[in-house]
Amino acid sequence: MTPARAPSAPRREAAPAPETAVTTYREALREAHREALQRDPRVFLMGEDVGRYGGSFAVSLGLVEEFGEERIRDTPLSESAFTGAGIGAAIRGMRPIVEIMTVNFSLLALDQILNNAATLLHMSGGQLAVPLVIRMTTGGGRQLAAQHSHSLEGWYAHIPGLRVLAPATLEDARGMLWPALQDPDPVLIFEHGSLYGLKGSLPDPLPEVDIATAAVRRPGSDVTLVAYGGGLGKTLEAAELLAADGIEAEVIDLRVLRPLDDATLLGSLARTHRAVVVDEAWRSGSLAGEISARLAEKGFWDLDAPVERVCGAEVPLPYAAHLEQAALPQPETIAAAARRAVRGDGTGEDQGDGSGDG
Repeated sequence: MTPARAPSAPRREAAPAPETAVTTYREALREAHREALQRDPRVFLMGEDVGRYGGSFAVSLGLVEEFGEERIRDTPLSESAFTGAGIGAAIRGMRPIVEIMTVNFSLLALDQILNNAATLLHMSGGQLAVPLVIRMTTGGGRQLAAQHSHSLEGWYAHIPGLRVLAPATLEDARGMLWPALQDPDPVLIFEHGSLYGLKGSLPDPLPEVDIATAAVRRPGSDVTLVAYGGGLGKTLEAAELLAADGIEAEVIDLRVLRPLDDATLLGSLARTHRAVVVDEAWRSGSLAGEISARLAEKGFWDLDAPVERVCGAEVPLPYAAHLEQAALPQPETIAAAARRAVRGDGTGEDQGDGSGDG
């Protein structure tokens, strides 16, 4: 008797590959705002020129026609006033998005951000949460001179009570806003001005994006390159230069500047045993210094060389294009620092990274 044949398992169809759509960084941000406004009636956007003009960097272009002036609010030229209004609205249960034109101008609202938004939950004994999102443009490289080009996000990463994000990719630009709006604490999102025209594809459906962890953007075994925001692209270029020299660099995109994801940083250091931190901000008192200290404190026995830092020159950022480029980290200076870490041969000692006091 022929034994009964076991029924064959049903054939599994291969999952269809996600579709992709070409977009830009600013368009990804715009779609993130549109989604948030559609999903939650408590969400509204406020800031200088965000309405009829469409935003200084065209992020909110067309949103006022779609959602009306109640939810896309043009404000007076007073960062302190409209940031304070956003804090009040958040306390009363709304979910405001405050756009500050550049990080330099955010200093006019520093009292509101530090002494109110970041501290009210603590000072009220947990009674007053401030679920506020503040977006602002940061960084140089666009010939906008000193008052529009500095990288001050490290100052805000110094403040307890804030979550600080720096989306460097299309996926993060598209995906970070909604989880930021769900956070009960204030969230600051820093958008590097050089990224608004960044073009690429987004998968459909979109993957979920978290606002807690760093990301490995390129695996490697010889040296860890740590970057964020506008520095990520230059760091990936540096990794290509290093690969041509036989050096495999692992590139970490911080993504979240506060709280820092120590686990990802230390895990990478354990694999490569060398680290270079790239930070467009000034070297003295920088976020790069904090990261270097943590790597030395918690990963000392994994280090085979001192941690290198490639930072912006300690000068007001120049207007002249050639001077501005010289004042900022570039792929070549990042690669030179990585070679020093790996080979210890002094290659590229002239960093041009603001290591002096001039």
